[in-house]
Amino acid sequence: MTSSSSAYSGIVTDTRKTFALTGARVLPIAAAPIEDGTVLIVDGRIQAVGDTVDIPADAHVIDVSGKWVLPGFVESHGHVGIHEEAGGWAGDDTNEMTNPNMAAVRAIDAINIDDEGFRDALAGGVTSIVVKPGSGNPIGGQTVAIKAWGGRTIDEQVITDAVSVKSALGENPKRIYGDKKQTPSTRLGVAKVIREAFVEAQNYVAARDAAAEAGTPFARDLTKETLARVLSGELAWDQHTHRHDDIATALRLADEFGYRLVVNHGTEAHKIADVLAERDIPVIFGPMFTSRSKVELRDRAIGNLARLVAAGVRVAITTDHPVVPINFLVHQASLAVKEGLDPTAALEALTVNPASFLGLDDRVGSLAPGLDADLVVWSGDPLDVNSRAERVFIDGREVYRFEDGHGIVVERSERFAD
Repeated sequence: MTSSSSAYSGIVTDTRKTFALTGARVLPIAAAPIEDGTVLIVDGRIQAVGDTVDIPADAHVIDVSGKWVLPGFVESHGHVGIHEEAGGWAGDDTNEMTNPNMAAVRAIDAINIDDEGFRDALAGGVTSIVVKPGSGNPIGGQTVAIKAWGGRTIDEQVITDAVSVKSALGENPKRIYGDKKQTPSTRLGVAKVIREAFVEAQNYVAARDAAAEAGTPFARDLTKETLARVLSGELAWDQHTHRHDDIATALRLADEFGYRLVVNHGTEAHKIADVLAERDIPVIFGPMFTSRSKVELRDRAIGNLARLVAAGVRVAITTDHPVVPINFLVHQASLAVKEGLDPTAALEALTVNPASFLGLDDRVGSLAPGLDADLVVWSGDPLDVNSRAERVFIDGREVYRFEDGHGIVVERSERFAD
C-alpha cells in the first residue's frame, strides 16, 4: 500500500488496493454521524460506510481512532489555477475583458496545475473545486469542476466540464466597460447584454435545428452554442450578484429564458430570502473574510448566511480564492456558526450542498457507497479552529498528510514515478 518514492513513509497512494479507515467519528453528511465508524475504499471508490463493515482479509487497515472523517470539501466558486498565487499580471487569466459576452471561453484552458493554491486547498481539506472565470464581463465564460490534486495534466483532474456559465451583474461589468466608454456602462446595459445574448442564442438554436431537419450545412458559433446549453438546462447559470436589486434582475432574466439559476455571493440575498426559498434558488455565499470594499458590499455580514438558512434557502460557502485563501473555507464556516448558523448546515454548505447545486453529487460531497473516495481525516471537529486536516485522500490516494508540524504533499513527480 505504500509508495517507495513518496516523501511520507506509509502514505496510501495506490487505488488498485483495498483499504479501510477505522475507529473514527465518521460524518457522511448525507446520513447520520457514526461513532467508531469504518470507511472501506476499493479501487478509489467508497465501498461501505458504517459501524459494522466487513473488511476483506487483504485490506490495509488504517486506525484513525479519535479522529473525525468527513468527505472532502467542495469549493464551489474559486479561481485557483487561473489567478495564481504570487503570479502577478503573468499569472492572472481570470477575465477576458475584451468583449462583454465571453461565453465561449473556458476556465480549463487557463488553469496552471502547479499553482500553489492547490496545495493550500489540500491543507484546508478541500478536494474538489469549481474553477470559474471572473466577474469583469456580463458573461464571463464556462466553468469546470476539478479535483484539487492528482493528475499529470489538469484534464486528468476533471470531474466534469459541463457545470455552468459564469455571469456578472452589478458594479464590476459596468465599471470595466464604463471605463472603456462602451456598453455596458450601467446596470441597464449589463442586463441588455445578457438579454440580447440569449435572444440570439434562441434564434441560433431555431436555425440550427431547421438546418439539421433540412440536412443543410450550418455554421457553428461557439458563443451561441454555449448559451444554447444553458437554455437546454445542461449548464447552470452562475450569477455573480451582491445587491438585492441585482438578485431580482437575475430572477427576472432566469424567468425570461428558463435557465437554472445559482446566485453567487449573495451579500444582500437575506433581504429577499423568502423569495429565493420559495423558488428554491440556491446561494453560494461569500467570501466572508473581506472588508466592505465597494458600495454593493455595504451590507455584507457573516450573519447573513444564517438568515438565509433560517428562511429555507439552500446555501454553499465560497472563499472566491484568492480573494480569501482557499484553506480558510472551513474557517468561514466556523465563524458563520459563531454568528448563528447551525453546525450541521455549515458542514452541508461545504460538501453535499455545492455538489448538488452544480451536479457533482454523483461523484463527491458525501461519504456513500459508489462515490469517489475523496475524504479527509481531521484531528477533531473541523469547525473547531484548532482542528487540522491530518490526512487527505483523493480517489483513494493519499495526497496530503500533516506531520511533525508541517504539511506534506505527494508531488506529481513522486506519485507517477516508477
